[in-house]
Amino acid sequence: MQTNPTYTSLVAVGDSFTEGMSDRLPDGSYRGWADLLAARMAARAPGFRYANLAVRGKLIGQIVDEQVEAAVAMRADVVTLVGGLNDTLRPKCDMGRVTGLLTEAVERLAPSCERLVLMRSPGRRGPVLERFRPRMEELFACVDELAARHGALVVDLYGAPSLADPRLWDVDRLHLTPEGHRRVAEAVWQTLGYEPEDAEWRTPMAATARPGWLDRRVQDTRFARQHLLPWIGRRLTGRSSGDGRTGAHFSAELGKAFWVTPADHTDPGPVTDWRRVGH
Repeated sequence: MQTNPTYTSLVAVGDSFTEGMSDRLPDGSYRGWADLLAARMAARAPGFRYANLAVRGKLIGQIVDEQVEAAVAMRADVVTLVGGLNDTLRPKCDMGRVTGLLTEAVERLAPSCERLVLMRSPGRRGPVLERFRPRMEELFACVDELAARHGALVVDLYGAPSLADPRLWDVDRLHLTPEGHRRVAEAVWQTLGYEPEDAEWRTPMAATARPGWLDRRVQDTRFARQHLLPWIGRRLTGRSSGDGRTGAHFSAELGKAFWVTPADHTDPGPVTDWRRVGH
């Protein structure tokens, strides 16, 4: 792998993790690690182009059906693919089908780009991770195998102690905080061969006093009411938080993705301010 490469385009494929929840900007839009990574890459490459096709709540089959072909058609230098974790969190999950669909996605994406990036997703410490850990690790074993077979890069977030810290996860306990997204962007940046900007992204945050028993119960009650019960309700009714949504850079009207690029690569600014390229 080259050092400090100059990639000129990036396409991000996946679910809420790549869409950027819960890294919310003042205008209500989401940023996330993929946008942060794109801004860094743009500062190194005049004419840089970016497209984020990820949509919250998507299962791996939906990612394959709705995003993969669009990404293939764009012929990007770098494509990131993170998917399948939503499947592992469902009460009933056919892991053979999940790994088969992930294999299909990789086999279609790998020949279309210069560099395909896969990930072992981060896991927050707690009972939820322990319950679904075997499925997650089966998914990650498939990721490692596919990467070896197709020459893809793997970003190991699952093995990073810092990203297991509950303080780097939002109140919904499913999505990273802005600091968590920043660390993921740094991890992908380094994996692509760029010189580190934060060599300590894996290092855990300094210890702080744990909240008292009453505060923890209040937090648990709020989490159950605001996040867990609605999530269970969507599962029981077959709904998804991504229903009716498309990726940030996908035109439902035209039925295809489009690129965005900064007006000034020396000062890219937020991706939400970038201009659209083409149709």
